[in-house]
This record gives sequence, C-alpha cells and structure tokens, in this order.
Amino acid sequence: MSSPALIELPLFPLQTVLFPGGLLSLKVFEARYLDLMGSCLREGTPFGVVALKQGSEARKSSSDPVSFEQMGTLAELMDADSAQAGILQVRCRGKQRFGVRKSRQQEDGLWLARVENLPDDELVAPAEGLLETVKGLANAIATLKAQGAEPFLPPYRFDDAGWVANRWCEILPISLAAKQKLMELPDGQMRLQLVDEFLRSKGVVK
Repeated sequence: MSSPALIELPLFPLQTVLFPGGLLSLKVFEARYLDLMGSCLREGTPFGVVALKQGSEARKSSSDPVSFEQMGTLAELMDADSAQAGILQVRCRGKQRFGVRKSRQQEDGLWLARVENLPDDELVAPAEGLLETVKGLANAIATLKAQGAEPFLPPYRFDDAGWVANRWCEILPISLAAKQKLMELPDGQMRLQLVDEFLRSKGVVK
C-alpha cells in the first residue's frame, strides 16, 4: 500500500478556523504575506490556513514562539484589492482540509509545511431530527441579509449536512479550540449533530 502523497504548502497561521466552503476576508500588510498573496494570484495556487495555538499573526520578532494546529484548510484566493499602499484586502474560499506532517519556517518568517490532503465530507442529507437546525440556519441567513451582511458564499447547500454544520460553526459563539475540534471531525453528520445539541442547550432550536 503506497503512502499518501505529500505536497509543500505555504501556511498562514491565524486566530481563526477556516472551514471548507467558508469565506475568509484578510487584511494583509506584512511583507512575507504580501509576497505570498502575489505568488498565489500569479500562479493560481492555494495556501494553508491553520489556527494559532500560541503566538500572533503579526511577526514581532524572530524569537517569538509560534505554535499552530496540525490540521487546517486550503484557502483559494477569490479576489484582492489594494486600496492603500502596502495593504491588500483579500477574500478567500475554504477548500479541502489537510494534515500537517512536517513544517519549517523560512528566514522571512513564512511557514512552509509538507501536508497530506484529507477527504472531503461525504455528501449526506441532514438527518430528519436535525431539520430544525437546518431551518434555523436559513432563518439566520435571512436575518443577516436583512442587516446587510452576507457571511456565506453561495450556493447554499441546505441538503448537505456537512455544509450546514460548517456554516453554523462559523457563526456560533464558541472557542477557537471548539471550532477546531468540530472542523477536524471526519463526519459532517456528526458535526451537525453536535451543533444541534449546542443550539438546543441554548434554546435556539426547540
């Protein structure tokens, strides 16, 4: 049995968890990440988003300790706008999850990792007992749109348990660590079940 193929990927450690299908907006100003975005735009290649466990997104000094989660999500650049000199506003779409197998940091501070791409969630319709949580997401989207906010990328896939779970995870008031654990679950239906239990415990879903 052959070993899974590993690819080298530039990483962007952030104080956020990117879910597959998610929308990520970034304000980029550090030289290493401006160079990275330029390279991704030119070559049409993704970068990896990993949640920080220690350290900050901005590099304060080369000796600052940084640690990040060992599972992340590929980010595909959708558009970039340079309204101000030296600052880039970018929007990205979350794609496939990956596992970090080995990482190293370049002299400019950019992290590179050997990663293994992980399977997408199986496309499964939400279980009947979870349909109130599906309706709850549709209502939340309608409310957000009425307020002028659209945090999710179309198409809206209410018939896909993993998609519904991921969108709830993005807006729930839960810790970064909890979001990471939910993202890592290989079963979209199980992820949606856990979201449903949380919403019922808060009285959001009856």
